[in-house]
Amino acid sequence: MTQRDPVCGMDVKSPSEFFVERNGERYDFCSDSCKTKFINEPEKYLVKPKEKQAEPKEKQAATYSITSNGKEKIDIPIVGIHCSSCIPTIESEIKKLPGIDFASINIATEKAHIEFSNSEVKTGDIISAIKKAGYQTGHATISLGIVGMHDASSISQIEEGLKRTSGVLSASVDLATGSVIIKYIPGLVDLNKIKNEIRKLGYDTFDTSGVKPDKLKDSKAGEEVDENQAAREKEYRTLMKKFIFAAVLALPVIFFSYPTVWNLPEQFQMGSETLRLIWVAMSILSLPVMFWSGSQFYTGAWAGLKNRSANMNTLVATGISAAWLYSFVATYFPGVFPSAELADQFFDVIFVVVALVILGMALEIRAKGKSSEAIKKLMGLQAKTARVLRDGNEVDIPVEEVVLDDIIIVRPGEKIPVDGMIVEGSSSIDESMITGEAIPTEKNVNDEVIGSTINKTGSFKFKATKVGKDTTLSQIIKLVEQAQSSKAPIQKIVDKVSGYFVPGVIIIAILTFVVWYVFGPSPTLVYALITFVTVLVIACPCALGIATPISLMVGVGKGAENGILIRSGDALETAQKLDTIVLDKTGTITEGKPSLTDVITANGFTEEDVLMLSASVEKSSEHPLAEAIVNGAKDRSIELKDAQNFNAVPGYGVDAEIDGRNILLGNIKMMEKFKINLGVLEEESTQLADDGKTPMFVAIDNKAAGIIAVADIVKEDSVDAIIQLKKLGLEVVMITGDNTRTANAIAKQVGVDRVLAEVLPEDKALNVQKLQNEGKIVAMVGDGINDAPALAQADIGLAIGTGTDVAIEASDITLIKGSLKGVVLAVQLSKATMKNIRQNLFGAFFYNGLGLPIAAGVFYPFFGLLLSPLLAGAAMAFSSVTVVTNANRLRNFKPKF
Repeated sequence: MTQRDPVCGMDVKSPSEFFVERNGERYDFCSDSCKTKFINEPEKYLVKPKEKQAEPKEKQAATYSITSNGKEKIDIPIVGIHCSSCIPTIESEIKKLPGIDFASINIATEKAHIEFSNSEVKTGDIISAIKKAGYQTGHATISLGIVGMHDASSISQIEEGLKRTSGVLSASVDLATGSVIIKYIPGLVDLNKIKNEIRKLGYDTFDTSGVKPDKLKDSKAGEEVDENQAAREKEYRTLMKKFIFAAVLALPVIFFSYPTVWNLPEQFQMGSETLRLIWVAMSILSLPVMFWSGSQFYTGAWAGLKNRSANMNTLVATGISAAWLYSFVATYFPGVFPSAELADQFFDVIFVVVALVILGMALEIRAKGKSSEAIKKLMGLQAKTARVLRDGNEVDIPVEEVVLDDIIIVRPGEKIPVDGMIVEGSSSIDESMITGEAIPTEKNVNDEVIGSTINKTGSFKFKATKVGKDTTLSQIIKLVEQAQSSKAPIQKIVDKVSGYFVPGVIIIAILTFVVWYVFGPSPTLVYALITFVTVLVIACPCALGIATPISLMVGVGKGAENGILIRSGDALETAQKLDTIVLDKTGTITEGKPSLTDVITANGFTEEDVLMLSASVEKSSEHPLAEAIVNGAKDRSIELKDAQNFNAVPGYGVDAEIDGRNILLGNIKMMEKFKINLGVLEEESTQLADDGKTPMFVAIDNKAAGIIAVADIVKEDSVDAIIQLKKLGLEVVMITGDNTRTANAIAKQVGVDRVLAEVLPEDKALNVQKLQNEGKIVAMVGDGINDAPALAQADIGLAIGTGTDVAIEASDITLIKGSLKGVVLAVQLSKATMKNIRQNLFGAFFYNGLGLPIAAGVFYPFFGLLLSPLLAGAAMAFSSVTVVTNANRLRNFKPKF
């Protein structure tokens, strides 16, 4: 008989050793902890509203409510609760947080019910506490495109607005891609609520998760276009229409705004009735320019005002509005001014500034499109169809319909549609689009193939092992998108500066107006207005905002093109600061599996005999060294024989008979045991061991016949890669569990000066930490499960892509190819990207640092120079374009090998 524990909801066997009798009723509990809770607050657990039934697990979601006291109640689904002993650990971690009034875990529903003060603790803090206890919470991640986001001050506005939304764990805006990645708890907040929050801030959204349905087709190519690209194109076209409209109207306005410059007849000169009527026409024409061509400036400024923030739109809207109001008064009420020279108009400023700023925004969108070409290239690699065997027939189906274990047929020249394993046939496959390796790879039965790579020569059949979002290419695209949307530490500082930038500019503009009005030359009001508008228009927070993310996007994309997956901006920024790199020996410097290297003979025996007999003895063994000998014999086309009377001697070797001949194969102790005279072979074995090889003696009919040596051979390009790493100023350290003698031999062979030998797998992370304690910034390169802790401990972990999933998951950078040259390339790319970011930031700060004082008129007292608002608008418009163009230079990055 079972009964439900009233505290945690777990079914317990009744009678249980933990129970309480109350009012004639017996209550059984799963543990003493639940029993104690019940004794302390019985009413709480006995009141069970009918409607609060446990939901089916597949329908579970987080729920919450907020009381009038600012207290929040939340139910968070927790993954991985399997027994009641899990509960105290999680509850104690949650209760350590400030502002937690109540925390209780229900094992039946696998939810945490928490009551807390939202002024002291946020949902994200609670999630972190649950993770700290060793458990994961159910949360989702979405990416939304944002329309109309053009400057850095928008970033903090959107991020902070979303983070204030209950249920949103984090929000990261990427100005370069015009998108935001949001982590949230389903049930606490839904997609519509998130979109509404963004709309409240004055921005429209669109989904970036996939492609639009049939209606979204490119009329020329007939290919599907993703929503992000479609939205960009639509915004670009709209901005260009607005620019053309404003620019066409600006031409006659400029012409009649400077009659003396163009030497126009008297009736068009200042003070004439004809000119005044032209000004009236200008004032009317300026309205559609301001409120259609420049509509985004006013909507953006209004949204900022509602949220008590300021952005680029605020600056432009304020500047052109001030110019229009002054011009309106000068046109319709010139008598208001004390002198005729003050009654001048600045409608030309409105037309030109709006046109140029919009042009800059449009060009920026187009340039950003080029910056994201790497991800488009990756998406373009995906195969569209697959030829599958169904009921014995070959059927062509869309790649989305391929399921696991489908048998797929691939012919020469075709793309491989999904990941899988060859079951019949062989071929040469071009994997350059994934690994960056130009030379095709030979593939045979049981070899893995990667979706989207190109079959070159043979035909083969393979079984699908990964489809849809699980394929290698899909995972690469996902990683690249996440990395491109992440923020480098330097960007977080820039975001803070940008948050203060616009308010600071407005203050400078007001102070400039006051100084010129009080101390400026006559007419002071005109000069004050010109400088006020110029300061507002020339300031460019956009250049600051996109300086880092646009370079990061190009750099990460370039890495993906070369088989390097960089997980975050943090990793990219840290990689260029490295001074020490630790290389795991096995599988990183070496191939990771032993190979036959030497066959040495004695006493008249031939190499073929020694190798044939040794391999024949070992062919039934699964030991890696035995496999190396057998493969070595097969590579030389030696036919093997069957062994009889096989006898393994632990710690020594093996003893067997072949064609009546007695064969001994083992170490020196084996030879000593059977009293075999080795002669010069003993010296030879010492030399082989000094070279990092494993020698095995062979005796035939009690006579020394030779030595078979195997070794984990060094990868072809390891030596060159280590030379390049040293040229980059890095100290190269090799770490291995091998004995010191073997480790030093390999280190000498590849040119490594510092060796950490005989390191147990569990001590690798400790050795990395010791290097860090020396004040070094350390990168760890590895491929195995035992490398994962060291990869996580290092400042940067680089996983060889041919290694285990655990190692790759623990790393910051993944090298798809499995070559150490990828490490060199990753460091070079990191340095190039960070150099590009610094150039962008210098340009942005230099532009604003120089432009603002010039706009304020600091040169006027010395040289009589005063910047026109028209030139300020042009400078502002093209400052962002310059930053994006510089970032796009990274697309020309080439490895230096």
